Amino acid sequence: MKISGIDLYEVEIPPIPPIAKYMPKIYTITICRMQTDEGIEGISECQGGPPRFVEKAEELTGEDPLALDPFSHPDPFTCALLDIAGQAYELPMNRFFGEKVRDRVPVSYWSCPMEPEETAAEAEVGAKLGFTNHKLKARPWNIVETVRLMKESAGPDYQVGVDPNTKFERPYVAARLASELEPIGTVANFEDPVLKNNLDWYRLLREKTHIPIALHLGAPNTVLAALKAECIDYVNLGGSAQQLKKASAVAEAADVPCWVQMGGLCLGVLAAYSTHVQSTIPNAILPCDELPFTRIADVLDGGLVVDNGHFIVPEGPGLGVKLDMSVVEKYRVG
Repeated sequence: MKISGIDLYEVEIPPIPPIAKYMPKIYTITICRMQTDEGIEGISECQGGPPRFVEKAEELTGEDPLALDPFSHPDPFTCALLDIAGQAYELPMNRFFGEKVRDRVPVSYWSCPMEPEETAAEAEVGAKLGFTNHKLKARPWNIVETVRLMKESAGPDYQVGVDPNTKFERPYVAARLASELEPIGTVANFEDPVLKNNLDWYRLLREKTHIPIALHLGAPNTVLAALKAECIDYVNLGGSAQQLKKASAVAEAADVPCWVQMGGLCLGVLAAYSTHVQSTIPNAILPCDELPFTRIADVLDGGLVVDNGHFIVPEGPGLGVKLDMSVVEKYRVG
């Protein structure tokens, strides 16, 4: 088998209207379609435009995809090579990452910073779609009112993950807001609430509130440092599939649950890849941040199902999903 061609498509799909009001444009995405002379097609997705991958695509063309180490090549080629291997050997992609421990991967609904009433309306939408957790980009001046209105609109069982991107800044601000939010009873966690250059602040805040404290981390050594500082209850993990496996194992050794964000405001290709990886991570029990439903269209022609706030792990060989090239061409910008 030989790689007969690699196509790189730069696509730009707008966000859904409630998000577009505040974020009219989300970052562009590169879709990779790797074809073989035996008719097998592997696909992948990554952030940004394709120019930085053109030389590598030319280098890989003509190679035997089954003889290559997928993990020695940069995104977007790793996933595409694994997709081809899975189809060639009739294996779902999760088999390359270890034992499958779940068939359903929990996922959050999501909102950018909005007015409290607008976020509450989106929480109602999320609850009606079957989501039970809502990742919220939070701001200190309206987070308490926002969460209160979200509870009224979506119900007491609808949980809110509060992610201020460190904009609470100082422990005294975060502690005050936590004391106001605790009685509402729907806050699932504080993620990156204060500046991240001082883990002692996170340990202090953890002592001041019953709301679980989380950090968004990547490399295994940063997870280890947070665990040594006793400053987190949960951890949000990003990075490559291999990095996720290593970092999650460090957290698992300390009995710390995690959730995953390989793509964030991604499309379905990367969400499917992440879903396969997460299905093999025992402590990835918290709702992930893979969010293809934040855009008005997706590039998949079926295969990745969202059911009551969960991705169903695709069962077909490889990724188990296929591209809808009509959507790719419609939103192609490069």
